[in-house]
Amino acid sequence: MGDFDPGPPVMVARHFAKVPSYADFRELFWYDWGPVFYRGRLNRKARLLAIASDPGPTERIAGRTLVGDAGQRVQGFLGKLGLTRSYALVNAYAYALRPSRAQQAAPLLSRPDQLAWRNTLLDLITGPELQAIVAFGTQARSAVQLWTDRPNVPLFEVPHPSSRSPKVLIDSWRNAITELRAIVTPDPDGDNTVPNYGVKFAESDYAPIPPRDLPFGVPPWLGNDAWGRKDKPRHNNSVERPGTDLLNTLVWRAPKLG
Repeated sequence: MGDFDPGPPVMVARHFAKVPSYADFRELFWYDWGPVFYRGRLNRKARLLAIASDPGPTERIAGRTLVGDAGQRVQGFLGKLGLTRSYALVNAYAYALRPSRAQQAAPLLSRPDQLAWRNTLLDLITGPELQAIVAFGTQARSAVQLWTDRPNVPLFEVPHPSSRSPKVLIDSWRNAITELRAIVTPDPDGDNTVPNYGVKFAESDYAPIPPRDLPFGVPPWLGNDAWGRKDKPRHNNSVERPGTDLLNTLVWRAPKLG
């Protein structure tokens, strides 16, 4: 437990506390569980900024975004670039969007209070070392396009890791990795020469979430669902919303370690 995320810098934490209310739009989000803001480095040192729309059940338990199955795909993406720490991951929305309500929620991205808050956040966490931006999915693409003072670095718009078009997803990610390897400097302990994506996702394309991205005290297996992907029946996340109460109940299961 020696390596963990101590939380955001003070200026960023103060900005998080000012997130505009989502109460008027609560039916569009998993509202009662509260916001989940980020994962990674928020100290303006990130060389890659990724924006998604991800905080789901695993993310609510972790208090960090992109931690479940989709997040482990993104971590594999980062690993193929040789990035082990020099990244910042945030969301188009501070709250988890209910997928069936995506179209209804879209106007919220450009609502003045939400737009100003999000753009200020993006300005606060990016600095001169930024080399590229990746937008995962439709909501992220819109958020980036609405970023008034977006840094002049290459932008890659790719499908969300949970896309239902697997061929489009993996082809797009493969092409993005090829181009990003020529742009983004790997971390000293990273390796950007590992194999790129094949014709479909393999287990080797996932990567566990590093402890340095997670709060102190979480179980060591949180952020690594390889055991669930091997289980029968397969389950991709250790945390699920039961069909009997989708809005207000989470079921969290642990691997059988002994």
